[in-house]
Amino acid sequence: MLSVALAAALGITVASVAGNASAADLPLSQGKPATASSVESAAFPASAAVDGDAGTRWSSTFADPQWLQVDLGSTQSISQVVLNWEAAYASAFTIQTSPNGSTWTNISPVTTGRAGVQTLNVTGSGRYVRMNGTTRATPYGYSLWEFQVFGSGVNPSPSNPTLPTSDTPDLGPNVRIFEPGTPASTIQSAVDQAFNAQLRSPTAQFGAQRHVFLFKPGAYGRVWANVGFYTTIAGLGLNPDDVTINGAVNVDSGWNYGDESNATQNFWRSMENLSIVPEGGTNRWAVSQAAPMRRVHIKGNLTLAPSNQDNGQGYSSGGYLADSVVDGAVSSGSQQQWYTRDSRIARWDGGVWNMVYSGVQGAPPNAFPNPPHTTLATTPVTREKPYLYVDGAGLYRVFVPALRRNSAGASWPNTAGTSIPMREFYVAKPGDSAARINSALAQGLNLFFTPGTYSLNETIRVTRANTVVTGIGFPTLIPNNGIEALNIADVDGVKVSGLTFDAGTTNSPTLMSVGRAGVHTDHAANPISLQDVFFRIGSSVQGKATNTLVVHSDDTIIDHIWAWRADHGGAPTGWAVNTGDTGLIVNGDDVLATGLFVEHYQKYEVIWNGNRGKTIFFQNEKPYDVPNQAAWIGPRGNGYAAYKVADTVTDHELWGGGSYAYFNVNPSVRVDRAFEVPNRAGVRLRSVLTVSLGDVGTIANVVNDTGGSVPNPAGNTTPRNVVAYP
Repeated sequence: MLSVALAAALGITVASVAGNASAADLPLSQGKPATASSVESAAFPASAAVDGDAGTRWSSTFADPQWLQVDLGSTQSISQVVLNWEAAYASAFTIQTSPNGSTWTNISPVTTGRAGVQTLNVTGSGRYVRMNGTTRATPYGYSLWEFQVFGSGVNPSPSNPTLPTSDTPDLGPNVRIFEPGTPASTIQSAVDQAFNAQLRSPTAQFGAQRHVFLFKPGAYGRVWANVGFYTTIAGLGLNPDDVTINGAVNVDSGWNYGDESNATQNFWRSMENLSIVPEGGTNRWAVSQAAPMRRVHIKGNLTLAPSNQDNGQGYSSGGYLADSVVDGAVSSGSQQQWYTRDSRIARWDGGVWNMVYSGVQGAPPNAFPNPPHTTLATTPVTREKPYLYVDGAGLYRVFVPALRRNSAGASWPNTAGTSIPMREFYVAKPGDSAARINSALAQGLNLFFTPGTYSLNETIRVTRANTVVTGIGFPTLIPNNGIEALNIADVDGVKVSGLTFDAGTTNSPTLMSVGRAGVHTDHAANPISLQDVFFRIGSSVQGKATNTLVVHSDDTIIDHIWAWRADHGGAPTGWAVNTGDTGLIVNGDDVLATGLFVEHYQKYEVIWNGNRGKTIFFQNEKPYDVPNQAAWIGPRGNGYAAYKVADTVTDHELWGGGSYAYFNVNPSVRVDRAFEVPNRAGVRLRSVLTVSLGDVGTIANVVNDTGGSVPNPAGNTTPRNVVAYP
């Protein structure tokens, strides 16, 4: 091994004291039992690294990999690990925790060591903490003078948490819970009060109001629930048919201030996990982006168009339907694009530009572009969104559906999956600090966000495999001081759903990241999943973020996101005001996106660097506010493509993608292509199109140099279509 003298000869400084932990933290490791994968000799035992003496050390044999671990005696919250390396250090290692000494979770990324003191701030919990070295920096072994673990000194566990939890939690003042015995008039009054406050309101679209109406199992008399901004209607049964509403869960046009004539701004509302017997036989759900309908049984017909769709009015623009059953017909009417996944319908009527179906029993046949239906018999990989329900004892639980492959049709009844009691969740409320939320994660708890706005002064870090992070009623996370709002470690099976992110006024490099750059761990058996996660750069605040969502982890499922650089807002917007380069960057391999909405970013809006990626349904509008062509020159000419597949990618597939231009600030602006991909047999695009909305601005080609220009000479928003490329 390298001695101190040799280290000095090489010019390497070896510190004699450990790093500085927070004064509030306790040293948990000193004097505790330590073991190692090997020792160089009896003179360098594992115990020497935790004895508090910087003059003694552990060293391993001269081979990779090697590990050193300490038994803290009980599960503890871990906040910091300090390593005092001898000159023979690790050039690659991770810090891991375990409850039992056999199952390990990474709480740090793959880290490059250095001789001397190295301090790592981490978030995690475990009884056992391990330095897992994978690559040596020298021909010698691994050598540590001291391995110190710091934390809060508490014993966190879902069954004995430090922060309070409950199986009958208080979900806050923005959540109303109804029972079958609740008078219909009481329910009607509550939903009317929430909706009527938004009628033609100039502030509601970016307001602080949040409304969730939950229905316990049973049948409900006539309820006509108009659904406005930031409103969720959901059942609390294990299956949708456990809750039946007679009447309607209704979304229409005619009520939104400044845009009463159509439904193109009916954003941020949702319905899930219930059945509807629609009054008059048809339920109306005329929505646009960020308005999912999941796990719903319509016992009649469903129309997705507003009631005033005739005579050139009443447009609606994009939506998402999944894991649902419609006994009658679905009429899309004026919907310009729509994605339906893993459902059963009697039939589908209509289609404007881009209607996509995967795993939908009863879907129309593939016929793009006339009519504009793109149909896949199955969806490659799905995991339905976790949902809240009440069990037979009146206790609250979250059901986490299992992974399905090559799926078709609704997952219910008898959905495979896991039920988690609410006592294993920390129920977050507006006003909770990020430090408190991270403390809950360190206890081993999952997260359940209640409706409201959360101001974050530090990044929320999820490091434990299979953690569920979910929310109801569009809880909105706003990062301060340029931090990242949410960071997911490269671990198996994390589920994130039902969250909205608003960029803060100080630019954040990213709003959310998944995994670690350069790390390619196989998560195919248990991927990370993101569902109904929405991002806004400029809306309620003048936000800024270079990138919105960056996905490093292999096999991640991105199931319905809307990443939006705002074209309008409660706060002023503009080219130099709410700045944002890219909505989604995918670096992981084998990533699947089902229902991808990304709009108005200033450079490439989607950049796909990983191999074997797949996207089923993509909807995009280019930025409206480009001031002039000189301000918008990309690496390959005028403007930036909406969907960029990196030149290094050998395999990629996209089905059903549309990109639209509306350069209203300067209609002379043009972009050379909407989709930019390498010309390889393994990179395949199917059913892609461009449109110039109102013939305002030019897209010169659909894919690379193929497809022709819009405005189409026929005019009036006629699309250009490419059925297959290459």
